Amino acid sequence: MPTPDKQLSAEQSRQVAETIREEIARRRISRQTLAEQAKLSLSTLEKVLGGRRPFTLATTVRLEQALGVSLRKLPEAITVAAPANGGIAPDSLGSYSRRSVARIEGTYITVRPSFGEPGAFYAYRTEIAWDDASSSLGFREGERQDADYTQYGEVAVPNESGFVYLVTNRHGQHRVITVSRPRNSGEMYGIITTLLAGRGSLLTPVAAPIAFLPIKNVPKPSLGRVSADDANYAVYREHLRRTIDEPFAIFLPG
Repeated sequence: MPTPDKQLSAEQSRQVAETIREEIARRRISRQTLAEQAKLSLSTLEKVLGGRRPFTLATTVRLEQALGVSLRKLPEAITVAAPANGGIAPDSLGSYSRRSVARIEGTYITVRPSFGEPGAFYAYRTEIAWDDASSSLGFREGERQDADYTQYGEVAVPNESGFVYLVTNRHGQHRVITVSRPRNSGEMYGIITTLLAGRGSLLTPVAAPIAFLPIKNVPKPSLGRVSADDANYAVYREHLRRTIDEPFAIFLPG
């Protein structure tokens, strides 16, 4: 009797799906192309990437062979290991305690200029929460219109600078958001430094103002690309104007 194919845990499946989406975006290939290279049906690939079905070991191995990368980041024993840091973040993230960064935790509407439409904005959700496994704050984006570019990573809060750093590091490729600590009303303002996707495999460094607005402060948020006719356009514009004018970030002329 054949042995059932081992299923990955929900957390492992989520991590594998995110890594695959990143690889698809980085390589500029379609899901159909990847499915064909991995000898999977497109339906199966869509279901596991969408979280409607867990990854099996066999499916994961096929995708690893097709992409030429390891998709299983951590062994199962490590993912369930208890933290041993006593609630203090690593020195590399600022050695902060959970209590000292409690005001930063929460769900935000994140707003920045649109990279694809001049004059428009782009908005999505970002959740910042304490991660017991790493004994530090982590962040995760959600409800992005361009879901393949969804980011997650670590949050550094060093005392020396007084700023908050949201850092994505995927295979050595970094995206960094530097924002002020929350104001009395909870907003955080600053700058995002990332790569702008162009034609083919062309990537160009880009920097732009960014604002994190506590979700309670935006009763009916607009997500995705926000144009001038949107009800929240003026609100988002004011927050990004404040980022530059107060100034929380300085953009020097070339």
